[in-house]
Amino acid sequence: MQVNNRLFEIVYILMQKKKVTAKELADRFEVSTRTIYRDIEALSTANIPIYATKGKDGGIGLLDEYVLNKAILSEEEQNQILFALQGMKKVRGEDEKNILGKLSTLFNKEINDWIRIDFSNWSKEDTQKNRFEIIKSAILSKNIIEFTYYNSNGEESKRIAEPLQICFKNKSWYLISYCRNKSDYRIFKITRMKEVKILEEHFKRELPKENYHREDNFKSIILKLEISKDMAYRVYDEFESEEITKNKNGDFIITVEYPENEWVYGYILSFGEYAKVLSPDKAKKIIKEKLEKTLKNYF
Repeated sequence: MQVNNRLFEIVYILMQKKKVTAKELADRFEVSTRTIYRDIEALSTANIPIYATKGKDGGIGLLDEYVLNKAILSEEEQNQILFALQGMKKVRGEDEKNILGKLSTLFNKEINDWIRIDFSNWSKEDTQKNRFEIIKSAILSKNIIEFTYYNSNGEESKRIAEPLQICFKNKSWYLISYCRNKSDYRIFKITRMKEVKILEEHFKRELPKENYHREDNFKSIILKLEISKDMAYRVYDEFESEEITKNKNGDFIITVEYPENEWVYGYILSFGEYAKVLSPDKAKKIIKEKLEKTLKNYF
């Protein structure tokens, strides 16, 4: 029998929590309680000792002596489960570590340490890592956080937010949260969050399904850059393959879309003499003006 994702996750939840209500499961999987009871029946038919009781202290649970029968899972499913839990362990902690150990023993498999997530930078300070740990702790405990935020224009503001989810997107870590200052959902870039503190107040808000607003509102700009072959290490580190075209002389033509703000012009200038803006003309003009102002600092 092949177990679908929802059925296995129900068993996984019950192995953690011992007992939950049908409504809790229905809300989690966004299905009706009737569907949950059909799932319970399907699990019972698969000889998994699952039960449901009614009344004030009722709920759905597993018999205490239950051990997951690995025979109901294919080799590929076993590997996928272990890989998923290992990834979760890296960002959540001991709960997933304990379950990972139990399941690896059950499946008779050695744990292949295939992923490492390090939130510190190459300097000796672990500021970024500590900041991430504070935010993670606040999300799991549902505590309000307070922090200073610097937007892409360098503007500073004090924020109080309900942290809901950490997201990795476009090579950066972001916090999805409900900002008390703006009375709306906001996405904050974690590297721009400073002096993060956990407050005593708890919140009940859950992550919504709708789209979120980035704290940094911006218009985008499509840039065409010529970058010297001497910067090949940066080109392959910082751009996707579909953004890169190589000239006959070995130099690179980069076509990329970025937010149009001070950051993007500072980024172009970080290549120094090795980069040239081909288009648009507006960007060429701005870079030229910035270089002229920079030269004046040396006269």
